[in-house]
Amino acid sequence: MTSVSITLSALSVSLSTTEPPSLRNPSNSTPCNLSTSFLGRKLSVGIPHSNKLALKHTTAVATILFSLPTGKPERISSGKSSQWSARAIKSFAMGELEARKLKYPNTGTEALLMGILVEGTSIAAKFLRANGITLFKVREETVKLLGKSDMYFFSPEHPPLTEPAQRALDWAVDQKLKSGDSGEITVTHLLLGIWSEKESAGHKILVSLGFDDEKAKELSVSMDKDYVPSYK
Repeated sequence: MTSVSITLSALSVSLSTTEPPSLRNPSNSTPCNLSTSFLGRKLSVGIPHSNKLALKHTTAVATILFSLPTGKPERISSGKSSQWSARAIKSFAMGELEARKLKYPNTGTEALLMGILVEGTSIAAKFLRANGITLFKVREETVKLLGKSDMYFFSPEHPPLTEPAQRALDWAVDQKLKSGDSGEITVTHLLLGIWSEKESAGHKILVSLGFDDEKAKELSVSMDKDYVPSYK
């Protein structure tokens, strides 16, 4: 039996597969390095070699920290930082994907907003939908505000953050640190970070769809929670 273990911070998932004994010799493996999508970490993967015609399995061990890009790297070196929740990280990844779908060169606050709605299971996403702010409407307003990209332009695999988007992420981290509470940085932190950037596309789109300071205040009550099963 060969064990494949993937560790996401404190989360560990193990899968087991079978393979012939001839493929179990660790000396016959060639390591290679891969980069993760947006976390800036490296994965070390060992791939067994065999001259025989047999099904080959790989053994991979990956350790990924729950972190997102920061404009304040000194916080990481000083240890003054908090982990992002899994939903927040997925929302960020979906935001990158939305930027690529629209063929934009950067991931802006509007893309992060769409990412929150694509992920869809967080309190922030449900709050937006409950107030009539849907992915379709946000995408439509984005195109109205920023226009369409050239059909022959191809976005990079991971479109870099705009300055407002990076400040929105840093605002979320700052608010978590100021609260002094333990726990993760949630999707609500991310959404309110977008709202804090008054001149950003994401903020303007939220305003156009009826979001305001009162709604932001109402949502901030659940800032330290990402998901409540009974929330509708």
